[in-house]
Amino acid sequence: MVLKSKQNIWLGLLLIVLASNYTLYNTGLGVSILPIETNGVVMGSLIDFIVVMPVLWMLYKGRFSFKHAILLAASGCIAARFMIPMEHLQPFVAVTWAGFVMESVIILLEIVVLATLVRYLPQILMEVRRSSLPDLFSFSKAVENHVPKHAIIQMICADMLVLYYGFASWKRQERQGLTLHKNSSYIAFQLMIIHGIAIETIGIHWWLHEKSIVLSIVLLLFNMYSVIFFLADMQAIRLNPVYVTNDTLYLSLGLMKRTAIPFAQIAAIVEDKEQLEGKLSKDTIDFIARDFAEAYPQFILKMKEPVEVTFMLGIKKRYNQVAIKVDQVQEFRQMLEQGITK
Repeated sequence: MVLKSKQNIWLGLLLIVLASNYTLYNTGLGVSILPIETNGVVMGSLIDFIVVMPVLWMLYKGRFSFKHAILLAASGCIAARFMIPMEHLQPFVAVTWAGFVMESVIILLEIVVLATLVRYLPQILMEVRRSSLPDLFSFSKAVENHVPKHAIIQMICADMLVLYYGFASWKRQERQGLTLHKNSSYIAFQLMIIHGIAIETIGIHWWLHEKSIVLSIVLLLFNMYSVIFFLADMQAIRLNPVYVTNDTLYLSLGLMKRTAIPFAQIAAIVEDKEQLEGKLSKDTIDFIARDFAEAYPQFILKMKEPVEVTFMLGIKKRYNQVAIKVDQVQEFRQMLEQGITK
């Protein structure tokens, strides 16, 4: 709670600096207090955009890196170009163009990374076919073996999984194994969401089309992607039951989240009813299929070291505990005990 308050302080300071600069150049009050010679004021504003605001943003996010700092500084140069009127900015216009150059270089590097993915895609797919792991895990592992880790790559690979499970997986047979969703209303819940999106698209799209064609098209495309995503998520959870090797437990809940848990890293298995039905801590990730009624885990795995969980769009976080609800409780317990014993 204290950490969150500190983060909000940094965000508040960032907004104050941004609002102050906007007020100074774009309101009557601000213009009235500007001196005749504005070079010193503009220099201070550029320092705010290129140094101060990027630092405040990194403090707010709690993430520091040289690449992130360069990207934020370039964005600050571009923001200053649009916020500070040209009659004041003219002596420093080269600084703002430097921001455009840096952004262009970064975009070019992103394109090179994407070209690398396209180049190695045949090898990646071949490696996925040879792997015994579920596609959700083998595809990500193959990509990491051939292409540098990058946020854009993770997002594109996540979209590729959506397209695969949404369009190309319907002839595949279900794997045999322990499941997380069959004793829940997860599939019915997904179908209900798809049904709601379809009704909302029909009802709102035509009304919005008369107001703004651009917004109606954007909403239509977003809703179409949402339907494809939920269909793909249903297929992913159906085709990827719990998978176990000699040393690792592979868990996935459709496209929403997945993780690989080494048996050697499991410190304890919690089955106490009071703990299971209590509120889960923030360092606990749950693999519980959505249901119309409240659902509780049957096991909480306490880890010796945090386990990495992959979410939508390739976002990754680490957790110290994993809460699980399965359809075959006894079989899952035996599998855990055997895996830990080995």
